[in-house]
Amino acid sequence: MKLIVAGPGAFGQKHLDALKRIDGVEVAAVIGPEMDATRATAEKYGIPQALATLEEGLALPGVEAAILCTPTPIHAAQAQQCLAAGKHVMVEIPLADSWADAQAVAALQQQTGLVAMVGHTRRFNPSHQWIHRKIVAGELKLQHLDVQTFFFRRTNMNALGQPRSWTDHLLWHHAAHTVDLFQYQTGEAVVAANALQGPDHPTLGIAMDMSIQMKAAGGALCTLSLSFNNDGPLGTFFRYICDNGTYIARYDDLISGKDEKIDVSKVDVSMDGIELQDREFIAAIRDGREPNASVAKVLPCYEVLHKLEQQLS
Repeated sequence: MKLIVAGPGAFGQKHLDALKRIDGVEVAAVIGPEMDATRATAEKYGIPQALATLEEGLALPGVEAAILCTPTPIHAAQAQQCLAAGKHVMVEIPLADSWADAQAVAALQQQTGLVAMVGHTRRFNPSHQWIHRKIVAGELKLQHLDVQTFFFRRTNMNALGQPRSWTDHLLWHHAAHTVDLFQYQTGEAVVAANALQGPDHPTLGIAMDMSIQMKAAGGALCTLSLSFNNDGPLGTFFRYICDNGTYIARYDDLISGKDEKIDVSKVDVSMDGIELQDREFIAAIRDGREPNASVAKVLPCYEVLHKLEQQLS
């Protein structure tokens, strides 16, 4: 299966690392407007072509699908560009930075019938998979999901410490992980949601701190704290407070509330959530089925984000 990857930066390279471990996949081109960086990434991964535009990549013979690791503001437009060209697409989180754009992608996916998936990686991390299976089996019931998403990002830099051409967002990007995960783990819609944010950064123009509360239809709560001001341990920590135990997940690792390590190495074929996400995308294309984290399945997340944005405006 021939794929193209748009975006040669930090997350594009995470996907290229993952794709190397998946049989029967060929990356035909890597795409990015800064040609020096794009050529360097292509050379690093042995990819035959480095191209400047998504249009060029979609026109390559035999290409079936695209993975988009491009700036958030162009995710929705590029996802629609791929679908309109008859290509399956996975777009990194978030699907869009507005409810209208998220709906537009969902409508075009329905029209084309192609696989369209969003990088909601928490659905695939072995730690969260372990919890999900316990919930589905009736062994756990979530009472309260307490989440901290903390970064130190007072300048506009990416995960590789390189300047960004766009500005990241706590609500539309980082909160999207938890809003979707909460609905996925409970299997229920969010019926109440509230948000508060701190002052905007004087040059970045975005809120650097945010607090979100949610309630699922069955009564479970979620408390989410987000910050770009945290000068300490970075990343996201999920505390699952359940009727039958407490569990703390961080990316692909899981411990109990009593700090006992839980072995999740046998949950799936890899301990890399990005790889598992990519495997699902490829398998869904090959099987002609809807993937986990399809645009349709994650769309309720973006409706909640829209309602929270209305509160904050």
